[in-house]
Amino acid sequence: MASPAPISAPPARTGGLRGRLTVPVLAYCGTLMAVMQTVVVPLLPDLPRLTGSTAATVSWMVTAQLLSAAVLTPVLGRAGDMYGKRRVLLASFALMTAGSVTCALTSDIGVLIAARTLQGAAASVVPLSISILRDELPPERRGSAVAMMSSTVGIGAALGLPAAAVVVQYSNWHVMFWLTAALGASGVALIRWAVPESPVREPGRFDVTGALGLAAGLICLLLAVSQGGQWGWTSARILGLVLAAVVVLATWAGQQLRAAQPLVDLRLVSRPRVGLSHLAALFTGFAFYANTLATAQLVQAPKASGYGLGLSIVETGLCLLPSGLCMLLLAPLSARISAARGPRVTLALGAAVIAAGYAVRIADSRDLVMVIAGATVVATGTSLAYSALPSLILKAVPAGQTASANGVNVLMRTIGQAASSAVVAAVLVHHTSPVRGLPVPTLHGYLLAFGVAGAVALVACAVALTIPGDARPGEPRGKRSATPAVAQDAMEGA
Repeated sequence: MASPAPISAPPARTGGLRGRLTVPVLAYCGTLMAVMQTVVVPLLPDLPRLTGSTAATVSWMVTAQLLSAAVLTPVLGRAGDMYGKRRVLLASFALMTAGSVTCALTSDIGVLIAARTLQGAAASVVPLSISILRDELPPERRGSAVAMMSSTVGIGAALGLPAAAVVVQYSNWHVMFWLTAALGASGVALIRWAVPESPVREPGRFDVTGALGLAAGLICLLLAVSQGGQWGWTSARILGLVLAAVVVLATWAGQQLRAAQPLVDLRLVSRPRVGLSHLAALFTGFAFYANTLATAQLVQAPKASGYGLGLSIVETGLCLLPSGLCMLLLAPLSARISAARGPRVTLALGAAVIAAGYAVRIADSRDLVMVIAGATVVATGTSLAYSALPSLILKAVPAGQTASANGVNVLMRTIGQAASSAVVAAVLVHHTSPVRGLPVPTLHGYLLAFGVAGAVALVACAVALTIPGDARPGEPRGKRSATPAVAQDAMEGA
């Protein structure tokens, strides 16, 4: 069944001070969202003592935010398509800010975990912002703006770790959350001032049943993936969660195919350009995340291990800083490659560069300069790949489903990152040796993790090359309809 025609209005003005600041404001919000995801990392070793809880309980400050982000990103993306992207963007950023204020006011671990769950709503900032950029910007500005928006995920992650480490080291840990609350409040104010409400809407009734089914299935799946190493991969709890995820998501898929206005249009996802783009996002997310996880642990390993550098958490963050700066500088290059060769070529190139970066890591992970160089090459590939993924989605879906489709794409990246975390942890746990009486991962374990991530990057490259090109059969290259996704939707059916 074809999707109802979106409600549209004359495009908002892109001139004037507010119009010129729309892209920087959205990029600032995307960067702050990524910072919010990483600021808790330097706190994790000390939080059991600060909150009077256990390390396993404290880890839920990360797990809860991950689950919330995975569940809410496609849901809020769909809500943005239906009720207004700026409105939902403001709500998600306000929830993130409220979470920071709550964290700043308490040391109770239960309240802290609940507050981090609220902050997961901010993960929808990127797909909502990309959808706004599609609706508001002229084509000649759209590519570079979308590329910049996509790169904010890596930029914020690289900036957040050293900044948070400095605050934690030299101040009370609550100060960090007060700072992020102030930054979040500034983001809300800037969105209200500089970001127009998108004129494109998808009319209809929100699929509450589909949202609840997707939430239940994803929670079971991601809990199994994220907690498998701690609970045991063959434990009854993990096997039960996997079985529940399969049953719930299969039931949910049937409900979505029957629904007149589904939360996720699975018929649209089944098209090669959309489905393969989501699959490439899954593998790219896996490959990217292994770099951050392994690098942070490797450089902090004690020198007695024979390879570790014994760096502090602040010094570790500084090692990752060049990666963030590289992603910032390469966003315009990604847009130019996509404009000249198509986003699928940019995606394939990015995945190949990620694999090359892991080859550098395998060649030498003892020297600090080579560690930074390898991590930066991986970040370079990630910038190219992450910038190309939204462009592929924009070209393949109707305007009225941009936010929800990009939300699903971000969800696939999140699942890939969760799987990467589980695999890297499992590899390192199974390759340890005693150092001063404590088990420390061996260099072989790290190299094996890099090899797995590089292989997955090559799979992402292969998937990217199978995505159909931009030109339709019989259509000259470069000739495109003004609204290709809508035309394709009309010809192929929803």
